[in-house]
Amino acid sequence: MYRIKTLNKISAAGLNLLDQTRFQVGGDVENEDGILVRSAAMHDYPFPDALRAIARAGAGTNNIPIDRCSENGIVVFNTPGANANAVKELVIAALLLASRDIVGGCNWVREQVADDSVKVEDVVEKGKAAFAGPELYHKTLGVIGLGAIGALVCNVALELGMDVYGYDPFLSVNAALRLDRHVHVVQNVEELYRVSDYITIHVPYTNDTKDFINSDTIAKMKGHVRILNLARGGLVNDDDMLEALESGRVARYVTDFPDEKICRGKNVIAMPHLGASTPESEENCARMAADQLKEYLVNGNIRNSVNLPNVVQEWSGICRLCLIHKNVPAMLTQITTILSDEGVNVENLTNKSKKEFAYTLVDVNSRIKDDVADKLRAIPGMIRVRVLNH
Repeated sequence: MYRIKTLNKISAAGLNLLDQTRFQVGGDVENEDGILVRSAAMHDYPFPDALRAIARAGAGTNNIPIDRCSENGIVVFNTPGANANAVKELVIAALLLASRDIVGGCNWVREQVADDSVKVEDVVEKGKAAFAGPELYHKTLGVIGLGAIGALVCNVALELGMDVYGYDPFLSVNAALRLDRHVHVVQNVEELYRVSDYITIHVPYTNDTKDFINSDTIAKMKGHVRILNLARGGLVNDDDMLEALESGRVARYVTDFPDEKICRGKNVIAMPHLGASTPESEENCARMAADQLKEYLVNGNIRNSVNLPNVVQEWSGICRLCLIHKNVPAMLTQITTILSDEGVNVENLTNKSKKEFAYTLVDVNSRIKDDVADKLRAIPGMIRVRVLNH
């Protein structure tokens, strides 16, 4: 019986994938094998000895101590693409909100209605010009980050009649295949800055992307550019953005990550983190997170891990070794030597690395004894050894 702890409310669409005959699931589970989480802060979370995996029902993992997980042999999963359509749709809304003062206009109409002396039908015709704005058609959109969300945004913007430029220094083959051929993919983000009337950013928040948009990058953009951030708050420097808004260099800023400072800015539209707030998105994320957690615990396969490589191997033996270790020389030699010395035949082996860590799956044709597993654990650089029986 695998014990799964939920640190947030997780959609039943995901929890139902965990067979009750094999999984005990709940918020009060102790000494858990796995964790399902959304936004709960885990940086001070005490890891029980049994914990093997954490699945985040969402893309961002800023709330999880990734480095500590890696050192303890705990796989961290996220769910890239599960909420992509929800965010894409909100980007469309944000583009329109950034163009025309829809929010201001609606608020103004309510103010008129509240005044009994005003005939609303007459006043709106006279006052509507104050809330006018440009159309999206034939304008240029720059998309920074061409992953699951960015690619969808590029393609739908083309349908809206926009000219689209995309930039992603780590563009994968799969991501490239998702892009419409009419998207101008540039190798230098400054080219995107020079031509874009609108810019939307869709990259993860890391030390390298913190304050990605700042006074220096804004200075390279067209005047009166309209900027959207529905990815992560820290990608945009608030102080620099407020200064650019005040000067008019940025015409409008739409963010899904409000704080006390940015909300007071001129021409800021702040939404309450609505990006993935749809029932469809929550269900998709929950299903994906639960399925990845189950697949790892039961079969040792890793898909969409943020700290370990993706390794998926079909069963080809009666026993499987799941080995998390440092990415150091001669590790595979030491593993196979121990197995050979014990008379264990290797049916199949897959090894992949991700930076300083690596993961090895070994299928063998006999049961692994405890003393053999202990010898594997004793290899310098070995972090975790799990033995699964088919």
